[in-house]
Amino acid sequence: MVALQRRIVACERCPELRAYCAQVASEKRRAYAADEYWGKPVPGFGDPNARIVLVGLAPAAHGGNRTGRAFTGDPSGDFLYPALFRAGLASQAESTWRDDGLRAIDCWITAAAHCAPPENKPTPQELRNCAAYLAEEFRLLRRLRVAVALGAIGFRAAADALRANDFQFERTPKFGHAVEYLARKSGRAILLLGSYHPSQRNVNTGLMTRAMMDAILARATNFARTKE
Repeated sequence: MVALQRRIVACERCPELRAYCAQVASEKRRAYAADEYWGKPVPGFGDPNARIVLVGLAPAAHGGNRTGRAFTGDPSGDFLYPALFRAGLASQAESTWRDDGLRAIDCWITAAAHCAPPENKPTPQELRNCAAYLAEEFRLLRRLRVAVALGAIGFRAAADALRANDFQFERTPKFGHAVEYLARKSGRAILLLGSYHPSQRNVNTGLMTRAMMDAILARATNFARTKE
């Protein structure tokens, strides 16, 4: 997994995104003027023996693109990491920087796109450029039992990653909150679990609540711990 993380950080498949991330890192936001921005593709991180993978959309320009870790340093992470901590999937509730001591427990955290896109909207081609990385992450997570997809784009990316690894669904996956689809290959089953994204907008409007996030993670951990 370490070799894959290094390849992601060095990736140049989307020159416009590399330039955008570097520009954001150079100009900075006033609140983070003293920070040394990461400004590169943000690799997935966590437990390489994880049974649970969380798939988000992409790093935030002043979140992951600044801190160098997925869902770290932005409102989405401020909501997600306390939930992971409550579920026993993170060693601490606060996530501020890539070297802050936080450990993911039995989970791997990644995204459909590894570069921060303008307006948080990666293009279809940019998502295709990153798809092989997600498929490889799924392949390397040899104990994987559950893929928690945060948002519709993460859901489609996770479903495609399972198909790329020759898993087959019993029915066509369609995104929704708390929807579940089993993907099977050679007697092995992985659960694709949909969830609304813990974005600031979704949280502020009540589309995503603490109880909803806790229920998703409880379902994921319960399934991950059952015998195949």
